[in-house]
Amino acid sequence: MDRPIAERPGHIHLLHAQATESNPFSRPTTPGQQALQIGFCGLGAMGYPMARNLAKWRIDHIPGFLPIYVWNRTAVKADALLKELGDDAIMVADSLEQLATECDIVFTNLAEDDVVKSVYQTFAKALDASKPTKNKIFVETSTIYPTLAAELDTLLSNIPHTHFVTSPVFGPPAVAATSQLLIVMSGDYRSKKEVAHLLIPAVGRKALDLGGNIEKAPTFKLIGNSLILGSLELLAEVFTLSEKAGIGAGLVQQFIKDIMPAPPLISYGEKMVHDQFDGSKGFAIDGGLKDSTHIRKLATELDSPMPALDAAHQHMLTARAIYANQARRGHTHFEVLDWSSLVAGTRVAAGLDGFDSSKHSGKVVPETD
Repeated sequence: MDRPIAERPGHIHLLHAQATESNPFSRPTTPGQQALQIGFCGLGAMGYPMARNLAKWRIDHIPGFLPIYVWNRTAVKADALLKELGDDAIMVADSLEQLATECDIVFTNLAEDDVVKSVYQTFAKALDASKPTKNKIFVETSTIYPTLAAELDTLLSNIPHTHFVTSPVFGPPAVAATSQLLIVMSGDYRSKKEVAHLLIPAVGRKALDLGGNIEKAPTFKLIGNSLILGSLELLAEVFTLSEKAGIGAGLVQQFIKDIMPAPPLISYGEKMVHDQFDGSKGFAIDGGLKDSTHIRKLATELDSPMPALDAAHQHMLTARAIYANQARRGHTHFEVLDWSSLVAGTRVAAGLDGFDSSKHSGKVVPETD
C-alpha cells in the first residue's frame, strides 16, 4: 500500500517563486538552502558529475552553504572529487551511517538494485539506532524496478520525520556533466518540491512530476529507456541492412540527420557508424542489460509484448559474448563496452564483422567531377 502523501498546498504565497516550465514546483515555503546538509552516495559515471555540479552550483549561488558529504564504495572517487573541488565544497563521509544520521537530504545513484537495497537497509538501521528529530529526505536517482521503490518507501516510512522520493534521471554521462538531465519525480509532494529546487538547474534542465505514487517515476524511467533501447535496435538493424545492400551506414546516418535529427538517434548513430563503443564515455552494456531485464519483466507482468526490446536484449547479449571472447585473446579496444554495441549482434546475424565495420565491403562511393 502506498504511503500517505502530503496534500498539495491550496495556495502559494505571492512572495514565493512560481512553478516554471522547467520546474513544476513553486519554491519551498521556508528559504534557507544554505542550512541544509546534503549527502551524495554513489560516484559512478552518473553520480560523479551530478554530485560535482550540485556542489559547484551551491558554491556559486548559495552564500554560506555547507559542503556536501560524499560516499563511494571505492574511496578513490570520493577523494578525486574532494581534490577537484576542495574542502569548501566537498567532505568525504566516513560511512553510510554518517550520511544517514548527519545529512538532511541524501541522494543515491547506484548501479544495481541489490546494491540500492543494501544501502537503504544500512540507512534504515542507522536511523533506527539514532531517531531523527527533524525532517530527512532520501532521494533515489538510479534506475530501479518499481516494486523496489515501494519496498524502500516502506522501509523508511516507520522512521520518524523520514521521507523518500524516487527521482531517476534521463541522459548519458556527457549530459550529466553539463547539467542537462531530465529528472522524473514521484513521492511526497513537499519533499519533491524541496528536492526539485536543489536539482534544477544545478543538475538538470527540467523536472517532471509523476504524482504521489512512489512507483510511477521508476516505471516512467523504464518506459523511457525502452524507447531509447528500441531506437538503438532499429538503428542497428537499418545500418546492418544498408551495409549488406552496398549502401553503407554512413549515408543512412546522414539521412537521419537530414530527416529525423533527434539527438539520441544522431549520437548513437555516430557511435555505431564509427565503431565507437567505449562504454566509459557512454552507457555500459551491463547497465543496458539490467534495464532491458527490468523492462521485459514489467512488460510480462502487464501482458504488454515488446518484440523490439526482446531483440535488443538478445543483441546486447550477443555483443557482450563476442567481446568477452575477444578479451580472452587480448583483442579488445575498450575496457567497458557501450550499449550501442548491440549493433554487433545484428551485424554477426547478417554475416558481417561485429566490431570492425571497415571489413564490410561494397559501400557506395559518391562520384565527383
